[in-house]
Amino acid sequence: MKAMFIVAAKEFQDGLRNRWVLAITVILAAMAMGIAYFGAAASGGLGFTSLATTLISLSTLAVFLIPLIALLLAYDAIVGEQEAGTLLLLLTYPLSRSALLFGKFLGHGLILAVATLLGFGIAGIVIAMGAEGVSLVELSAGMARLIASSVLLGWVFLAFAYLISVTVSEKARAAGLALGVWFLFVLVFDLALLALLVGVKQGGDWLPYLMLLNPTDNFRLINLAGFDATQLESGITAIAQQGAFHPAWPLLAMLAWVAASLLLAMRRFHRHAA
Repeated sequence: MKAMFIVAAKEFQDGLRNRWVLAITVILAAMAMGIAYFGAAASGGLGFTSLATTLISLSTLAVFLIPLIALLLAYDAIVGEQEAGTLLLLLTYPLSRSALLFGKFLGHGLILAVATLLGFGIAGIVIAMGAEGVSLVELSAGMARLIASSVLLGWVFLAFAYLISVTVSEKARAAGLALGVWFLFVLVFDLALLALLVGVKQGGDWLPYLMLLNPTDNFRLINLAGFDATQLESGITAIAQQGAFHPAWPLLAMLAWVAASLLLAMRRFHRHAA
């Protein structure tokens, strides 16, 4: 356990040294504030709109950016060490493969959590100061849910990145697979689900459950819950508005994605030749 936390601390320090935390924070804060402020541009105006619309915009931003950032952060976590020739050296230390993998995951997860908290936190403060007629209680609750679920979404894709990294033997191939995973869950899955929604005329009660197979849809369901205005404007998540499953299911599904991906990555890493 101590070795795992040592590895996590080293990964976090490396992230600070490589400016990962600063870069992610600046990207999230700048784009979140920009999207929130220009949310009324479609109607010919500028400035902050309603809280519901702002949360829709920020959730959409997180769906596209957080998975991509997480995959870029960790796709070469193991295969990069192997190509550099340092993996064999690390395994000669009194350090188990489990401690190495979970330690790296914790370090990268902490980098993503801190950067997400700072990025969206700064945006939330600016919205609170610049928006008129916005309840601070509702804004705080919405931003807290957005930050927490964004961190969890990032951890899901970090786990995917580790599974990729222990599966391939070349960084270039890992990068290609990471990009493919991003396209699959962020773009392709919802297009396929929409096609099914259009094609299935009757007996489509099982369609909402397919959303649980996509962590980005789970993220949307978590953030759009409890806002009537957002439910009317939430696109693909509209098929789950009729109470098809318990609101806790999307959260449990995301946790299951993290656990399953990490366990599979650990199993493959134990069979991995350094």
